[in-house]
Amino acid sequence: MEDIHNSEHKKSCANCGAELKFKPGSNQLKCEYCGYEEFIEQTKSSFEELELQHYLKVVGENAYTETIDLLHCKNCGANQHVEENFKSLDCVYCSEPLIKEDIEKEGWILPGALVPFQLDTKKAREIFKKWVGSLWFAPNKLKRAALDPEGLHGLYVPYWTFDSNLIATYKGQRGDYYYENRRVRTKNGTQNKRVRKTRWSSASGSVNGFVDDILINASQKKRRDIPGKIAFWNLKELIPYNSKYLSGFVTEKYTVSLKEGHHQSFQEAKKVAYNWIRRDIGGDTQRIAHADIKLSEETFKHILLPVYISSYNYGGKEYRFYINGQTGTLSGSRPYSFWKIFFLVLFIIAIITVIAIFAE
Repeated sequence: MEDIHNSEHKKSCANCGAELKFKPGSNQLKCEYCGYEEFIEQTKSSFEELELQHYLKVVGENAYTETIDLLHCKNCGANQHVEENFKSLDCVYCSEPLIKEDIEKEGWILPGALVPFQLDTKKAREIFKKWVGSLWFAPNKLKRAALDPEGLHGLYVPYWTFDSNLIATYKGQRGDYYYENRRVRTKNGTQNKRVRKTRWSSASGSVNGFVDDILINASQKKRRDIPGKIAFWNLKELIPYNSKYLSGFVTEKYTVSLKEGHHQSFQEAKKVAYNWIRRDIGGDTQRIAHADIKLSEETFKHILLPVYISSYNYGGKEYRFYINGQTGTLSGSRPYSFWKIFFLVLFIIAIITVIAIFAE
């Protein structure tokens, strides 16, 4: 395709010609060389909710509206796009070197909105360093890795969001608790015991409402799932997509198709429906025998959400650390230093031995 979106064009400094990068927590691009700053022009219109069935029926699961330059990691499979020109780059997930000559152009559904980074790299590195410093028995190599300015990468992660009107008719049972006293035998003799029972009654009806922003991770793979602890963004801060916010960061292309994302969203909508049904049935407990769930006026968005990632290899195993680029929440698995634990155990044994000798 000849029509390349503006996201492929370098943003140059009007003062010195160097590359401008997005300044987290602002609506500006900044030159790291001369300090020149340029405001990102804000669109007056809000981002658009796209009609789902049009995309599924007309353009299908491989739908796209623009093309993008992508680097494919041969080690972990991540598809990554970098706004600025670069001489060398490592995969944000596994640190495998990426080769500029391997760039391929691929189609994608253009993001409708994004949550810009609110934390810059310096602040994210401070959070990571503080966390590493609080870990007991952390390897010294990990502490040195926390100081490495090249070890932390800002990444925009792709998500699908789905909205719809939901209506569900159901049949089930309402359970109300009541209690009876029973005489039971124990080792201390016969005693009265209060036993809980459930009185069941038939229930049926319908529930309906609007399901807003069901969030589906569009780059799901077991090796790089975003931890649930940090996967909470304030979507009220979504702004219309502008490629200038990507400058200085890596953007991952979705690997979960719109069709598969829609399938996953229906499962989430089903959970919402069942919660509504249980609340509608009432009582102390509920049984749902049948539920006919229908969605209508379905819309979706392709959005980008900010995350900082640092990967680290220790003892032949890969560890990954994540920081929410909006809230600063951190999550990660951590290695333990065998030798630090070993010498601590030896020290404790020595202390116990000394105490035992003096106690004799």
